[in-house]
Amino acid sequence: MALAALLLPVVASAQFSITGKITDQSGEALANATVSITNPNINTQTDGRGSYTISNLPAGTYAVKASFIGFQLATKSITLNGNQTLNFVLTNNVFTTEEVTVTATRANKTSPTAFTNLSKKDLQKNNFGQDLPYLLNQTPSVVVTSDAGAGVGYTGIRIRGSDASRVNVTINGIPYNDSESQGSFFVDLPDIASSVNNIQVQRGVGTSTNGAGAFGGSINIQTTTRRDTGYADISSSAGSFNTFKNTLNFGTGLMGGKFAVDGRLSQITSDGYIDDASSNLKSYFVSGAYYGKNNTLRANIFSGKERTFQAWNGIPDYIIGDNTIPNHRTYNELGMMDGGKRYADQVDDYLQNHYQLLYDHKLSDKVSFSGALHYTRGKGYYEEYKKNDSVSNYGLKPVNYGTDTISTTNLARRRWLDNYFYGVTYALKYNPQTNLNFTLGGAYNEYKGAHYGNIIYSEQGIGVGPNYQYYRDDAKKTDFNIFTRGEWRLGDVILNADMQYRRIYYSFLGYDRNLNNVQQNATLNFFNPKAGITYVFNENSNVYASYAVGNHEPNRDDYTNSSPNSRPKPETLHDFEAGYRTAGDVFKGGINLFYMLYKNQLILTGALNDVGSPARVNVDDSYRAGIEFDGRVQATKQLSIAATATISTNKIKNYTQLLKNYDDDTRVPIFLKKTDIAYSPSFIASGEIAYAPVKGGEIALLNKYISSQYLDNTMNTNPAGLTATGDNRFVRDRLLKSYFVSDLRVRYNFAVKHVKNIALGVQVNNIFNKEYEANGATYPDIEGGQVVNYNYFFAQAKRNFMTSVTVSF
Repeated sequence: MALAALLLPVVASAQFSITGKITDQSGEALANATVSITNPNINTQTDGRGSYTISNLPAGTYAVKASFIGFQLATKSITLNGNQTLNFVLTNNVFTTEEVTVTATRANKTSPTAFTNLSKKDLQKNNFGQDLPYLLNQTPSVVVTSDAGAGVGYTGIRIRGSDASRVNVTINGIPYNDSESQGSFFVDLPDIASSVNNIQVQRGVGTSTNGAGAFGGSINIQTTTRRDTGYADISSSAGSFNTFKNTLNFGTGLMGGKFAVDGRLSQITSDGYIDDASSNLKSYFVSGAYYGKNNTLRANIFSGKERTFQAWNGIPDYIIGDNTIPNHRTYNELGMMDGGKRYADQVDDYLQNHYQLLYDHKLSDKVSFSGALHYTRGKGYYEEYKKNDSVSNYGLKPVNYGTDTISTTNLARRRWLDNYFYGVTYALKYNPQTNLNFTLGGAYNEYKGAHYGNIIYSEQGIGVGPNYQYYRDDAKKTDFNIFTRGEWRLGDVILNADMQYRRIYYSFLGYDRNLNNVQQNATLNFFNPKAGITYVFNENSNVYASYAVGNHEPNRDDYTNSSPNSRPKPETLHDFEAGYRTAGDVFKGGINLFYMLYKNQLILTGALNDVGSPARVNVDDSYRAGIEFDGRVQATKQLSIAATATISTNKIKNYTQLLKNYDDDTRVPIFLKKTDIAYSPSFIASGEIAYAPVKGGEIALLNKYISSQYLDNTMNTNPAGLTATGDNRFVRDRLLKSYFVSDLRVRYNFAVKHVKNIALGVQVNNIFNKEYEANGATYPDIEGGQVVNYNYFFAQAKRNFMTSVTVSF
């Protein structure tokens, strides 16, 4: 249907087009600038090269307007009697701009940092309803995965092998990572991509930012910014696994030259590829802004509500490897009750509300200020069925009924998180000279979180009433940071310096030195210096090198499941980067070398601490070294080819893994002088071939390759004299196999009377029906004198599709 629609001729009298490029006074292209005409009312945006096209226009005279935030509106009159080119050079506006809010923590085109910018248009192309990490899948060094298998619900992202707890995420410069676990859960903000104006993904330590330390990278998100004209977009998507997405976007445009209101409503539902892994996701976004001569004030309120059936444990290898079982690739063991019936409320249920007040002020031609107040309120739980669970796990003693003693029972429990997060961020930018600028920024944030659990019901009486609370942990965390950054241009050389001081205070319920579980605290102080140099060949190409230090605190489990005697140290990263990048009309891309040297990196080794819990421990020496490439070729006006590739080696030196020996209740060591870091593929590649056979239409083939990666740090090595056992047909090594997956995307845009644009889209994911797993876990031990692998894998969906229709007014 999509191919047929793509090839249909546009039934209209239009026959001419206006094309051109929008630049600033220095000649730099302005991506996402707005170009519009009236009669007919058409509004478009420039691409990453600042180019635009308005097609299907009848002959006549038109007033063409070009605008971009922070620049004066430009209007030109043109008489159209054939295809014509119309370029604009915009001059700076007296209005302050919202860009100050995010540029304080962003890299620019001459920064000695590896980064990728994604525009609203880039995101919209792939936004069929999958979670935000999937929209970043074509950026360098990224691996994404989905618990439910199809990208809706809980998803994960790794950058350079580092998981989400080591990837800093900010929304308008405000931290998004959870303060305690340090992960980012985009399922709590479903369809946030529909309210995003642009995203910058940095790799490595990057620039100074707010919130969790960046060890693998940073994801810097900017939400809706000023649009000068009113709009309304209605979008619906539908596809495999009963997946539906409905979104309403609307905005007033600039009213009276000073005010604007934008909003969005979204709902996404899906059954998921995995059995009983459905999602019901709702969200909204409302924003109001005031634009003065020298200041901008914007208030954002956005919220997400998710209810997902759990698929957290993956599929056991002996199930996923046995294709005689009908649902061997979708089997979900969570919530299975006696008799094969599943517990009806095996769910994760969470509501998160965000409030942001963003202020930008232009103090003079040389000084500008941005500040933000923010407040986040989250509350929710996950409910689960526990079969034959011991009452001692809930602080209870066995209950006697006559001659019967109840020490275990089937029960259901809820584990709650009730939290508050609030604070202030700020940045002051000073440009005393055209070749010199400084930024002073920072933040103070507070987090308060209550963790507690209730027994909802028990199959047998265990002496407690309904909603018995069996644990509670009240935590508080404060995070203060201040940074200063300077850039000095000396001819063709640009020198960069960036320094950050960060102080963390954390109060939590944990074990003291006498192994009593009491409220205690920890204070950490970090200094994160960065320095770099860039040599500029011309406005479009440069070469750079940098050195940066990053520090990262342990997470909640590291503190609560240890004592001061066994508590791990913070991690430290020394990051060396060097690269070359260029941007031309035909080719845009770059190459980057990185060497990331870790001190005290935290990993699981199988060791138990003095509390008796599996503990992450510090390893003295580990590193990641590699080379990244990304590029795009505009081969013809209709054909573009893009590719990324990362080749890396990721190693731990002098590593010892311990396996539990159930035969004699000991721990057996595996010593490796040098071993691969888990979840770190040595080769990651992506590619996109896009062809536009007709105006407004595009067919794109998207490819992704991930090499094999280990589930732990042993490289499948076993203790001396021991081999792995199990049914060789089904039981796998502690390994994720390599995979190559291709998606096909078809888009077609056209306009009709009184409608700005109608966009039709089809995306076929995994078109070659590849069976693969993108994530997993392993729990090896020793039984009967042999190593037994308990592996779990997250199977990803085989061939599936999504269709979409968007109508814009």
